[in-house]
Amino acid sequence: MEIIAESERTAAPHDLFWPWFAANVSVFGMTYGSYLLGFGISLWQATVVAIIGIIISFALCGLVAIAGKRGSAPTMVLSRAAFGVQGQKLPGIISWLTSIGWETSLSITAVLATATVFRALGWGSGGVVTVIAAILIAALIVSAAVLGYHTIMRLQSILTWATGAMTILFMILTVPHIRWSTVASLPDGSLQQMIGALVMVMTGFGLGWINIAADWSRYQRRSASDSSIVAWNTIGGSAAPVVLVVFGLLLAGSDQSLADAIGGDPIGALTTILPLWALIPFWIVAILTLVSGAVLGIYSSGLTLLSLGIRIPRPAAAAVDGVILTVGTIWVAFFAQSFIGPFQSFLITLGVPMASWAGILIADVLTRRTDYDEAALFDARGRYGAVDGISVGTMVVASLIGWGLVINSFAEDAPWNNWQGYLLGLIGGKEGTWASANLGVIVALVLSFLVTLVVRRGRIQRQEAGLMRRGA
Repeated sequence: MEIIAESERTAAPHDLFWPWFAANVSVFGMTYGSYLLGFGISLWQATVVAIIGIIISFALCGLVAIAGKRGSAPTMVLSRAAFGVQGQKLPGIISWLTSIGWETSLSITAVLATATVFRALGWGSGGVVTVIAAILIAALIVSAAVLGYHTIMRLQSILTWATGAMTILFMILTVPHIRWSTVASLPDGSLQQMIGALVMVMTGFGLGWINIAADWSRYQRRSASDSSIVAWNTIGGSAAPVVLVVFGLLLAGSDQSLADAIGGDPIGALTTILPLWALIPFWIVAILTLVSGAVLGIYSSGLTLLSLGIRIPRPAAAAVDGVILTVGTIWVAFFAQSFIGPFQSFLITLGVPMASWAGILIADVLTRRTDYDEAALFDARGRYGAVDGISVGTMVVASLIGWGLVINSFAEDAPWNNWQGYLLGLIGGKEGTWASANLGVIVALVLSFLVTLVVRRGRIQRQEAGLMRRGA
């Protein structure tokens, strides 16, 4: 989490396209077609929700990425300017848990797909295959993550071409499975169902990455345009998912059995509609795309762990994450009855405090006019202080309100989340039409943004006294 030297800040805004595109070109994006239709909405409604949710959520990542250009540190270190050097540990812990959850989810998906493909090819199945696959995939993720920024960027650019080509081939091979009349006949859902689907898309895409958005932009030149950074983050992150989700809508809407199978084994279910000869290349590329996303996550979650004050080398931090995701993957593969239930419940639960943090940091970034005092980010006695009571209090209150306005729609698969929704009585109760909209995520984001924009403006101006924008 060291400060990046000015001599190393040589990246241009368009370089941001590669890590974001490579991490999101995964065929896993197609499975969201099934998840969206599960809200009971039609094809056109799901398409609108997908396009709006994906683009807006990655644009929010772009706004956070501006902080990386103004500082030279990881996202969770830069966030100390808003929360204080010690106060930042609250969102830091949430961020680390979010990253761990995402890494584990991607690893689980890769392991389940491996087991399905091996079974289809007659190469073996059962617990031994699952355990070996989990260990090997975790080792691959951790090994790539410890190589560092420059190696990861090169790997991502290579993976972009390989995964993009295989994804196009998959789409060509599976087009015959689309039944246009069946998909077009899906009935419309309500506004509340569309909002619920929108929240799921935003938390599943951009908001799922927002806590690491500045980790890659800290290598940008000081003179880089803020608008260019936002644009390339948005383009890189959303270009592939928009196409993949819409195609996934067509596949899932054409075949209910496929849509149901995706809930238990997202990538493996997609292999069932491929010819046998295509299984191996599809499996290899699918695994690489999932590993690509997990590598970005584990690299940044290691930085987050260090930002919490844990004094270990970054490779050791990545190894800690590797052990956790291996154990989590094996547990889900052997004991969980469903993948999609716990996954979506996890997205919504941690999505609320992450949305609140994002609202606070985005308002902080938009209010500031100068570069960060990088030394003060590591000094609790510096201009950013130890704890910013306004930001910490805002995040706590907004999260409590947000959790009260979301509901655990997967009570059987994730009973540990049934405590949420305690404020839904204000808008019709848990059985009301607004319950499934999961408004808490949006409320936490907007409320935190507005409070920070208004209440912290004077404090930010005092923090910036005497600072200059070095790239000017």
